[in-house]
Amino acid sequence: MRKILILFSFVFLVSAANAQQYTIVGFYNLENLFDTEDHPTKRDEDFTPDGKNANTEEVFRKKLKNLAHVISLMGIDKNSDGPALLGVAEVENRFVLQELVKQKKIASRNYKIVHFESPDLRGIDVGLLYNPKYFRVLSAESLPVSLARLGDTYPTRDVLWVKGKLRGETVHVFVNHWPSRRGGEAATREKRKEAARVCKRMIDSLKQTDPNIKAIVMGDLNDDPINASVTEVLQATGKIKKLSPRKMYNPWMKYFKQGIGTIAWQDAWGLFDQIILSPNWVDKKEKGLKYSHAEVFNRSFLIQKTGKYKGYPMRSFTWGKWNDGYSDHFPTMIYFK
Repeated sequence: MRKILILFSFVFLVSAANAQQYTIVGFYNLENLFDTEDHPTKRDEDFTPDGKNANTEEVFRKKLKNLAHVISLMGIDKNSDGPALLGVAEVENRFVLQELVKQKKIASRNYKIVHFESPDLRGIDVGLLYNPKYFRVLSAESLPVSLARLGDTYPTRDVLWVKGKLRGETVHVFVNHWPSRRGGEAATREKRKEAARVCKRMIDSLKQTDPNIKAIVMGDLNDDPINASVTEVLQATGKIKKLSPRKMYNPWMKYFKQGIGTIAWQDAWGLFDQIILSPNWVDKKEKGLKYSHAEVFNRSFLIQKTGKYKGYPMRSFTWGKWNDGYSDHFPTMIYFK
């Protein structure tokens, strides 16, 4: 019996140690995480207590609690601390992120925030939550996405660029929310390609100084892995054997081809929420953190069970009513070892 107990203890400790070896990077579109205030410079009236979605303080607090529940479960089978980095989209301001990280289910992780205000007229921004146990910020900058070249003066979200140390390694993280498909995919295609160029130009510029930089491009791209913004501009491929120094690795290509998505529209799945890597994350010759695998976090409780959107991600609001849901997007994660 003593030998069995010793063996069991050894196996348990080894399993726990192996789990902690994973470093998790995630992305989550939080679907209109607005506070309840009416800000004069933003088109946020729908998310005030008297607005279309009746976003009362009670509803706002419920949404925070629901989102924190999702984040608290992401990746914990591989690392009990969950994501070391979590890019987020559709957040109104820094305040809503401050309230999110204080939620009981994730407060112990001590998430810190990187956020800048974007010029988006609705007032939605991107941001980065990071666990200081794993990540240290060295610098952060908001990169504007200008559509003026296309004759479009409507402002869109900036790209958030954060340079930092992830478990001791210098990494460059780009958090994105590219222009939507409002007006049609073809009519808006060039806008997303322009946003992709902001990331690609910066990565190429950084590589002139250090060809071995490790870059992560994540976000709600409003495009699938097969679209031109990803395959042509970012030069992202799902095949490791086809990688070259100028290309990037996109593990979501195979998921998309298998019919796995992060957002549903007109009964078809799209995989807009991607995390794309520079090639040295998968180069066996490189030292340090290595890409292990990817996951769409599509647990059953995140799926709408009834109604028009049955089978879709369980959104927060439906036809202006609080749905007690989470987001109309599933989160995504990348695991490193």
